[in-house]
Amino acid sequence: MKPDFPLDRRRLLQAAAALAATGTAAWSQAAAPSRDLSGVTLRVGTYKGLWRPLLTASGQAGTPYKIDWRELNNGVLHIEAINGDALDLGSGSEIPPVFAARQKSSVKLVAVTHEDLNNQATLARKDAPIRTIADLKGKRVGYVRATTSHYYLARQLAEAGLSFSDIQAVSLTPSDGLSAFARGDLDAWAIYGYNGQLARTQYGARTIKTGVGYLSGNFPIYANPRALDDSLRRAALADLLQRLQRAFTWINGNFLAYARAQSAETRVPVGDIVELFNGRSGDYSLGPVSDAVVRSHQEVADTFLKIGVLDGPADVKPLWDRSFENVLRLPAA
Repeated sequence: MKPDFPLDRRRLLQAAAALAATGTAAWSQAAAPSRDLSGVTLRVGTYKGLWRPLLTASGQAGTPYKIDWRELNNGVLHIEAINGDALDLGSGSEIPPVFAARQKSSVKLVAVTHEDLNNQATLARKDAPIRTIADLKGKRVGYVRATTSHYYLARQLAEAGLSFSDIQAVSLTPSDGLSAFARGDLDAWAIYGYNGQLARTQYGARTIKTGVGYLSGNFPIYANPRALDDSLRRAALADLLQRLQRAFTWINGNFLAYARAQSAETRVPVGDIVELFNGRSGDYSLGPVSDAVVRSHQEVADTFLKIGVLDGPADVKPLWDRSFENVLRLPAA
């Protein structure tokens, strides 16, 4: 059906430009909660170069509550801090909560981000005689225990008819792994994020396989059940999740600005960060918990049990909390 009156194209374009210019401000106003949260301080775990600079660069940092940022560059540490009531919100991959389910840890998974899988990779030293995963047999291979690198390396090895007992597996933190790789103490390294990019650009590391086809791309956001039970902290968490959701959407069209903010905090060159983004496996997003997300997570737990990483079955469904589903419901395309 045609409109009753002809549309003025110039006025539409002017209105669109005005909306784009004020988009960030409108987002911030829309996120403002009705309750007084000025007395609330959220303890939020972050990774170097991620949530903290992201909120600032995307114009979402003006929260009506305080944030006590705590840098913990490992999902296991985020869950340990939440379990010990030292953190209200954190994040990581699907892997640490699998172990948390076995240990009956006090943590809930309240949302999920979708991020790049090409920056999750098994790398070989430039001078190592390694061309395939099968070539890792007997080699010194670094990884980060109970993380995505642990999981996709185990699956890649199994696919090649190998296991961790067939390699010299070395569990290292990302920063220690980079140092070991640079010294030549490792032949290969299963790693994620900008440390892998540094290994490629500074030390000539070669990518043998990425996480594509081995990881779901789902990265849960972890919450403290005690914070969820506190009405004011819950309201602040809902607001923060909405801000992060908008910020993740913003990344896809404004990555250079985000790369500059990341570089200022990580000291990784802007060009290296942009190169990672340009080679990404998909766009960034943050959304609510879904049945598919929970099923995917259970498949991870079942796979870890099958390949002998877990000492018993892990039921992950009780970890997932869908109470933020309405505030994170994405608008129709």
